[in-house]
Amino acid sequence: MLGFIAALPKVELHVHLVGSASPDTVLTLARRHPHRGVPTDEAELRQFYEFTGFGHFIDVYAKVNALVTTGDDVAALVLGLAEEQARRNVRYAEVTVSATSHLRAGIAPEELDEALAGSRAEALAEHDVELAWVFDVPGLWDRDFGLTTARYAIDHRPAGTVGFGLGGFEADAPRRAFREAFALARDAGLHCVPHAGETTGPDQIWQAVDDLNAVRVGHGTSAVRDPELLAHLRDHRITLEVCPTSNLRTAAVARIEDHPLPRLLEAGVPVTLATDDPGMFHTDLNREYLLCHEEFGLGRSELADLARAGVRASFASDQRKAELLAGITATEQAS
Repeated sequence: MLGFIAALPKVELHVHLVGSASPDTVLTLARRHPHRGVPTDEAELRQFYEFTGFGHFIDVYAKVNALVTTGDDVAALVLGLAEEQARRNVRYAEVTVSATSHLRAGIAPEELDEALAGSRAEALAEHDVELAWVFDVPGLWDRDFGLTTARYAIDHRPAGTVGFGLGGFEADAPRRAFREAFALARDAGLHCVPHAGETTGPDQIWQAVDDLNAVRVGHGTSAVRDPELLAHLRDHRITLEVCPTSNLRTAAVARIEDHPLPRLLEAGVPVTLATDDPGMFHTDLNREYLLCHEEFGLGRSELADLARAGVRASFASDQRKAELLAGITATEQAS
């Protein structure tokens, strides 16, 4: 099974740029900025990443995010992610970038544009990994319900920009409050892919779908509490980006045995696997596939179907999708 998973061509549709940083990358940045509150020792950093809950995770994420202060830092994150993805045979990834966080840290918009575009081209040339960008609103940090993020994504639109997202705390940031920003992004041709239902109930997923016109939903795991919502997601082919290890590490789900992924699949909801913040959660996409085999009993055909669901839900070109789907079928048949 390990060999099959490693050989399976994959896409990843829910991975945050800052959260993807390997411990080595974070240590390098922390040592450049030793007074930012992030440990500069590897053992201490791993302890730093032991989260007590979702709120604690957000606090830690913010501190790591504050280490990224130049375009070169951004490029280092991108190329580090591409190298890791290539090792796991992830051929295409849509990467969530919190642009306004980087702008607040002092990176000029043009510098951010150049860093993203240049490192994206380098990632493809050096690692054969195609990256695309989803610019997300970091909850209420922007204090304008996403309008600053929307304007950056629309006006600057670095090469590879495909989507508009929404992360951060859900409890104090109802999805419908960001309706205007999402309307602007959608009118500009960006795909709407907000987080919803990770730490809140199905009502926030309904808001993401009805008010933000979500074509995919980040996490969405609380949908299992609402049969009507499950049927809506199934019938409208709205894919959930499910991140099992992330849900455990942030205590959004108490035990792996309680994870709703099997029930989502049983209900016919499209699901794709993702890592969310692999550097912080000590995981990678191959591990997520293996977890689904070991904990949920998914075999080769079911894992291949998860890979196909990711390809179909992606915003990759038709040619790239066809290549990936053909590769998945060939791997499945070879097994």
